[in-house]
Amino acid sequence: MSLHDLSVVILISLLIVLLPAIGLAKLFPKAGIASWKAWVPFLNTWEILKVGRFKKFWFWLQFIPVLGWFISIWILVEFVKLFGRFSFLDHAGAVLIPIIYFPYIANHKDTRYIGPESARKHRKSAVREWVDAAVFAVVAATLIRTFVFEAYTIPTGSMEKTLLVNDFLFVSKLSYGPRIPNTPLAFPFVHHTMPITGGKSYSEAIKLPYTRWFSSPVKRNDVVVFNFPAGDTLTKEFDSQEPYYDLVRQDGREAVWQNYTILTRPVDKRENYIKRCVAIAGDTIEIKDGLLYVNNEKAFISPTSATVYDVRMSVDIDEDALREQGIYMTSEERNPDLIKMGGGNFKINLTESELELLKKMPGFLSAQREILSVSPMIYPNDPAKFPWSPDNFGKLWIPKKGATIRLTPENVLLYKRAIKVYENNEWEEQGGKILINGQPAETYTFKMDYFWMMGDNRHKSQDSRFWGFVPEDHVVGEAWMIWMSWDKGVRWKRLFKTIH
Repeated sequence: MSLHDLSVVILISLLIVLLPAIGLAKLFPKAGIASWKAWVPFLNTWEILKVGRFKKFWFWLQFIPVLGWFISIWILVEFVKLFGRFSFLDHAGAVLIPIIYFPYIANHKDTRYIGPESARKHRKSAVREWVDAAVFAVVAATLIRTFVFEAYTIPTGSMEKTLLVNDFLFVSKLSYGPRIPNTPLAFPFVHHTMPITGGKSYSEAIKLPYTRWFSSPVKRNDVVVFNFPAGDTLTKEFDSQEPYYDLVRQDGREAVWQNYTILTRPVDKRENYIKRCVAIAGDTIEIKDGLLYVNNEKAFISPTSATVYDVRMSVDIDEDALREQGIYMTSEERNPDLIKMGGGNFKINLTESELELLKKMPGFLSAQREILSVSPMIYPNDPAKFPWSPDNFGKLWIPKKGATIRLTPENVLLYKRAIKVYENNEWEEQGGKILINGQPAETYTFKMDYFWMMGDNRHKSQDSRFWGFVPEDHVVGEAWMIWMSWDKGVRWKRLFKTIH
């Protein structure tokens, strides 16, 4: 746990014991405690334990990272019992909305102190015990999932050979600061779609603006989980597997709306993607012949980053022969790492170290990095003005919060979506002029930082090269550790491996 992570845990611990302080300050005198002690973090819970006659070890357990949060919450629930508050709604209020609930009962005309002896005489039914246990488990898991870490499974090979399909990860929410959900009314532990019924797992009756507590910047070369930026609009039939905007470019908007069911999703309910952040806000990127440059310098290349090579051999080879040399071959039939082209020619997906192993194999003749051609699917999807490909791309500046750009016919394509969609501005073009929120605009100042995300498996990754920038409000967390890995059995060497 980094110093920043520990700081976030401590700050959340302080919030838990300080949020009810306004109400506690009025309740404490009724229990014989000085009012001012409600405002001192952890002195307030110490006094509650004393007056409630609980063992003092509960106080010290509050200082265990994360676990201590739930001890503090339990202490607050025990305190309201000293005032005869035993109902489910009372305890839910103390847990979920302490900043409202404690002032409410403190000012209620019927609130009176009954003491620990009377409180302990109250007995809950067996059903109530089960309900309380279930609710507490859901609250605890939700707090951990929102503020600490979340489990994530690698679904595709876009990050091979750094992360493999069916690697199970912990994603740290502490690294960049916990992001408060945009849609807080949601079914627990379900991302966006209910199992079995296939309906939405969330309600947009309450929508919160982007808020991140104790934020810390994404660092260059971090492996990041984020919400798919182009997933704001999608088709029910394909979801994000075939992005809506790609379908529109291929078939036309009218055909897509006629043939598919169109859906929209808020930021926090868009599909989760995982890539490496190769450039941060304010950087300038360029890809030349498959090599990435950031600010005119060669970028970091992960030792496990792979790309496709055109290989010539004087002998036939297969996946088993490559595996015997220590070269990893994916088990995916749909997207294999070895393709036989005939006549001794092969396409092989390799890391730099694996390329050196291949060169030592009998029959090796040559290997040339595959360079993909210009494509209309590459951002900003206008090859006439930007003849870019996955391997020859840019130069492109990454927007930075507070930075101002001059809007020109050349850069409108590059930054229009960020200004209009991600930063929620009205955009019009009339008579060669740009109007933002109804006002003529020649410049624009960005409200958020943006990032450029690319998969380590360069030729098998749909990433920023295809759909552009990732706004800071889409960032979920940092990929931290592989806790489980599976491919026809446990991949034991990958267990508890930290991600770099």
